[in-house]
Amino acid sequence: MEKCWFCSSTVYPGHEIQFIRNDANIFRFCRSKCHKNFKMKRNLVRDSTFEFERKQNKLERYDRNFAENVFKAIPKIDKTRITRDERYHKNSLVKAPLALQQHPSLTLPKIKVMVVKISKANFRKYINK
Repeated sequence: MEKCWFCSSTVYPGHEIQFIRNDANIFRFCRSKCHKNFKMKRNLVRDSTFEFERKQNKLERYDRNFAENVFKAIPKIDKTRITRDERYHKNSLVKAPLALQQHPSLTLPKIKVMVVKISKANFRKYINK
């Protein structure tokens, strides 16, 4: 297996992109992202997305204490998520009445609706008119 010239991950057969320069140097890329970055003369050291992918694909040994701490943190994370959602909705509801006060044309017209009970016979007469 060969390595990608840009990110040095493995290049699987049939999935590679090759770039051959005039001086016969062959550059192999694992995906179009690496090929595009190479063409834009970008430096891998500064590209944080590749670093994240390297960390993400790295196997870590199971740590019981770490897993326990994660499970303890889940309720706290849920609580903060709920409070942030409530704060967001509360703030968005405050903005709407202010906008309506500034522009009275945005309000809906007030219509009075009367509900009257009609028997079936009268209803049929009303429809046939």
